[in-house]
Amino acid sequence: MSIAAPTPKDGAPWPYSQPTWVFSTRSLPNIAGANLNFVRGDVRPVHEQMVQAARDRNVWLVGGGELVGQFYDAGLLDEILVQVGSVTLGVGKPLLPRRISFPPLSSTAVNAVGAGFAELRYDVPRKRNLMK
Repeated sequence: MSIAAPTPKDGAPWPYSQPTWVFSTRSLPNIAGANLNFVRGDVRPVHEQMVQAARDRNVWLVGGGELVGQFYDAGLLDEILVQVGSVTLGVGKPLLPRRISFPPLSSTAVNAVGAGFAELRYDVPRKRNLMK
């Protein structure tokens, strides 16, 4: 499963074979050959659809920190993978516009990806389990 903006460039085919949910307040065109589901609003009911479609596979969130933050706020994240490129901008928007201080993320792995990226992997403790 993935969530991404539908923007293949120069007539390139859609890169995902699995169903994809696009969260947007705008009306966007469909893409030939893509299994796109355009949605807006609360992420929780959409997450249920995504999990059912994924069966036993992972659900990937690809996109902006605000959207990922909504899944975090709803207690729906298990893990965060961050890929860092070799260009440092020095300024910009935060990766995840949330203050995540409790429960803290737990770093589980750092891997080289290709010739210029690092992938950072974090476990995300479930907030709802800690509130019981």
